[in-house]
Amino acid sequence: MKKYVIILAGGSGSRMKTSVNKVLLTLCGKTVIRRSMDAFSSHADEMIIVSRPQDCSAVQEEVCKCGYSFPVHIVCGGETRQASVFNGLKSIDPDPCDIILIHDAARCLVDTALIERVISSAVQYGSGIPGIPATSTYKICDEDCFVQETPDRSKLFEIQTPQGFTAETIVAPSFRASEEHLDFTDDSGILEYYHIPARIVDGSPTNIKLTCQQDLVRAMIILEGDVFSMRVGMGYDVHRLVADRKLILCGVEIPFDLGLLGHSDADVALHALMDAMLGACALGDIGSHFPDSDNRFKDVSSMILLKETYRIINEAGFQVNNTDITIVAQKPKLLPYIPLMIGNISDALCISRDSVSVKATTTEKLGFEGRMEGISAYAVCTVVKRN
Repeated sequence: MKKYVIILAGGSGSRMKTSVNKVLLTLCGKTVIRRSMDAFSSHADEMIIVSRPQDCSAVQEEVCKCGYSFPVHIVCGGETRQASVFNGLKSIDPDPCDIILIHDAARCLVDTALIERVISSAVQYGSGIPGIPATSTYKICDEDCFVQETPDRSKLFEIQTPQGFTAETIVAPSFRASEEHLDFTDDSGILEYYHIPARIVDGSPTNIKLTCQQDLVRAMIILEGDVFSMRVGMGYDVHRLVADRKLILCGVEIPFDLGLLGHSDADVALHALMDAMLGACALGDIGSHFPDSDNRFKDVSSMILLKETYRIINEAGFQVNNTDITIVAQKPKLLPYIPLMIGNISDALCISRDSVSVKATTTEKLGFEGRMEGISAYAVCTVVKRN
């Protein structure tokens, strides 16, 4: 009996909002794809990595670092998850009793005990699908979000990967589904559609799927416990108020008869935030990365600079955990614009809105802010080091 492992690494990872495929991100010293491959290294006789064409060379570099004793092949993925699985299946020629394990690379914390449960079930019953029993109440709604039904949660499971099958169980139905242009969100869905029994085995609560940036922090805590590198940074900036300039704060244009003077758009709040981010990571300040002597940054949107700052710290192995910004201005009133500001920062830093705080205050007409000569901003952020 031969065991084939198909690892799916062909997604774009758009919800992770990173400049690279999420499986190529580093997590506690190893890339996500490397962790997934290593998890199966003692169970695979042959491994197939399904990758996007643009990621194949990077995935190949990771494979070369491993030195596995079994062959590893890289094939290109399809337009959907099922199409990618089908491409992986087409690249092998298994005997009917061989075991095929299909795994999402983004579940890089899968453990040996779970893999063995899946294999054991596949050998005995033809399939093994890891699942976690539902603990919450779920509702089935119509397209207008009106509740239609409450399913019995004692029969509900949250499904994970790897999903394991004998070749006899999965190959022919997969080819048939491809010919009939059917699409499913998981591999056991094919069996279900063709009325082939699929058996659930115990999943694992730590076998999480890396979908958004917060999942990276969760994964790091699982790997390293509560002892991990948390850092704090502080930023401060000030810009002069002048006529004939737009007033832009946290990427939001504020209607006002004065604006902030600067080489870029002079978004004082984002400048303070960027300095806090860079400071927490000991990566200099915004002046060293975006000097006012460089015409590339003349009148540039600070939202662009914020996204670039995020890229810089992310490539250095850091992830923003939360941030708190205080804008000091006598006028105008900023309260109506704060939700938009929070949304802009949340999107740029790939963190939830409840991890972003933006506040505004006056100085009771004291100081340069009170005299409306300028606006200042303070920012604090925490970052987590991933490697």
